[in-house]
Amino acid sequence: MSPRPRSGIRRVFRTEAPGLGDRVTVRRRVPGTRQVTDVIGHIVALEPLTVRPQEVGGLPSNAEAVVIDRAQLVTVRLLPERTVRNGDIRAVEVATARAFPGIEHSLSSDGQWLLRAGDGVTERSNSAAPLGPQAGFGAVPLDEILAFYARHSMPAIIQVPERIARPAERLAAGPEWEWGPEILVMTRPLDDAAPAATLPEGFTFEVDAAPDEEWYSLYHFRGQALPRHALELLRGDIDGTMSFGRIRAADGRTAAITRGTVTADDAGRSWLGLSAVEVSPDFQRHGLGRAITAGMLAWGAGAGAGQAFLQVVHTNTAGIRLYRSAGFAEHHRHRYAHRRATSG
Repeated sequence: MSPRPRSGIRRVFRTEAPGLGDRVTVRRRVPGTRQVTDVIGHIVALEPLTVRPQEVGGLPSNAEAVVIDRAQLVTVRLLPERTVRNGDIRAVEVATARAFPGIEHSLSSDGQWLLRAGDGVTERSNSAAPLGPQAGFGAVPLDEILAFYARHSMPAIIQVPERIARPAERLAAGPEWEWGPEILVMTRPLDDAAPAATLPEGFTFEVDAAPDEEWYSLYHFRGQALPRHALELLRGDIDGTMSFGRIRAADGRTAAITRGTVTADDAGRSWLGLSAVEVSPDFQRHGLGRAITAGMLAWGAGAGAGQAFLQVVHTNTAGIRLYRSAGFAEHHRHRYAHRRATSG
């Protein structure tokens, strides 16, 4: 039986039950007293709940595991795989926003929110993002956000990264808003980026400056084909570099695709953004997903990026497994809140 999550608290992030290997904070009662203590570490057994305390930074350790009696258990809180600072969350979100600026965008009057309007189904280019260092302390500029999207005849969408956007979390808890799924933002350093994985015989990897029709034929987002003109406009407005990876089969057909962006955070650090990893149904189960990911990591390192990020819906277990095998770890999570249509 899985340990119960934090009781009496409505959670926005990490809503799934903790499992083996997960990093958690376990609060337990000290027998015979009214005191409680916390154990922070990785679950090594569920019944009874057993946690091995972590090393500094959230890394797994070889410390003696702690067995926690169910009668002593107060709460269990699922944590990211590594210790992450709020400033690092903001850095990744800034680099992401520069890769997905929307076709039209502007800052809120207080300079803390980026308002973006794109022309496609992806929320990354069609949402208001709290990117300023004070966005987690001041009120959400809701009137400005609603007016911006009304001018574009679009429903208002706000992006809510965990920990750095508490006012947005509270706002989106209201009945006027509907939450989208949890999205894992995963990262890895590129200073040790390995060369592209060995491809099956006859397959080749290449990076193009622009996509062609065959590349577009595989380009989807959550099962939907994306408008070509939206990506073309985005290519011209990105605050950085965008390139398009492809694996070709021996007969010349496109077997897998991905997209890579190189943008900077406010500190000037360059990030590779990896997205749109797709494998043609005709070429699945050849290891091409991992191969094209590795190929783009090597390309990003060569383009000067020191670290990489990507996003994956938290229920996409196959995708998460693929990216972990490529060296990515969960950094933080974010969600999108959609303003419900009002009658009248």
